[in-house]
Formats: sequence, C-alpha cells, structure tokens
Amino acid sequence: MARVQCHCLQTRIRRGDLFKDVLIFANNEALLEETIRKSSVIDWTRPLCLGINLQHMEVFKAVASEKNVPSNKLAVCHMMILEDVSKLPSIDSSGISLSSLDESHIGLVNQTWKFGKDEMALRMIRNMTVHFPSCCVLDAERKPVSWILTYASCAMGMLYTLPEHRGKGYAKVLVSTLAKRLHAQEYPVYCFVEEENVVSHRLFKNLGFTEDPSYRETWFTFNDM
Repeated sequence: MARVQCHCLQTRIRRGDLFKDVLIFANNEALLEETIRKSSVIDWTRPLCLGINLQHMEVFKAVASEKNVPSNKLAVCHMMILEDVSKLPSIDSSGISLSSLDESHIGLVNQTWKFGKDEMALRMIRNMTVHFPSCCVLDAERKPVSWILTYASCAMGMLYTLPEHRGKGYAKVLVSTLAKRLHAQEYPVYCFVEEENVVSHRLFKNLGFTEDPSYRETWFTFNDM
C-alpha cells in the first residue's frame, strides 16, 4: 500500500489548538494526486508543513507548482521505531533530576531548535509542551539543560542538550524515559532523524530503535511558513 503521512500546520489559533493535523493514506499514487489536488483536505492557500514519504515528493511538488504555491525542502529523515520497549537497555539515571517541560521553558526550546526562533515555532512548541508528553533534565537551579518533546503526530523530537552539559548521558536517559512514558500511555514510540545527524541516528539505534532502510520522510514547507 502506498502511504503518505501529512502534517498540515496552519495558522488558525483556537485556545491553544494551533495546528490542523491531517493524515492521508492512499493505496495508489493516482488516488493520492487526486486527493491533494481536488479535495478540501489540504488548504493550499494557507502556510503548510508537510511530512511526505520521499517517493511521493514529486506529486506534491507538481500540485504545488500548478497552484503557484512556493515550496521549500527542510529535511530528509530516517523514521526510527521502537518495537519493544522492554528491550531498552538499562540506563543509570541516579543523581539526575528529571521533570516535564512547562510554559516557562518554551522560549529556551524555541531559541535552540534548528527550525525555531520565530513566533510560529514558539506557538507550536507551546502547544506541544501543554498538550503532549515531554521530559527534561534540570540543573541545581531547576532550569532545564537537556530535553525532548512529543509532536502532535506522536513522534518524539526536538531532543537537545545545552553544549556545556553534553557528554553526560542525558540524551539516553531522556529518550528511554519518554519512550516508556509514551508506551505506558499507549502512544507509538518513534522519531524522525535527519539523514546527516549521525550522532542521533547512532543514539536511537543503540537504544533499540529500528528503521526500514527503504523509507524516507521528507519535510516541506509551502506558502512560506
């Protein structure tokens, strides 16, 4: 079955429900093309961020071109899945103060996120922080020094450690902790890792995450988000 996963992030704001998230599954490319061209599922007049199976990228670019909608490729990613949470390696978290992110931490996450630093990203991070699981390591002053969040698509992401706190094993602790929390709440446990991010790919692989080497997810923005 041909599959495409689309996350359409739109600017409509409604009590913190900032984005319209859409998943599209098609059993053939012709049906997919008809759906995105003719239906109201995707509003091409609004800013969009789409996660697309790489093999369907040209279909979306062609439709966008027909509609005179500008596009920009952000990243190509591995999709990594943890099939069995019980197989996570034992990780010593003693002496590490773990917590969840709260709204006071949103600015810090936005400043350090590769695709952040603007108002749209700030709103997106706020939505993730308020409505979805997160995990962070706190220093002695109760400030986060390392963190990971959950996207609206349920994927783990935005894993980051402040440079001065790297090399302490915080990322392993955070990924393991959030994976167990997501599994306990019956979320799928998976993430997207950019192709060039060898360090993160190795981290997730060592923690038991696997991938289909033939599958790649590519992320595009349309209408200049």
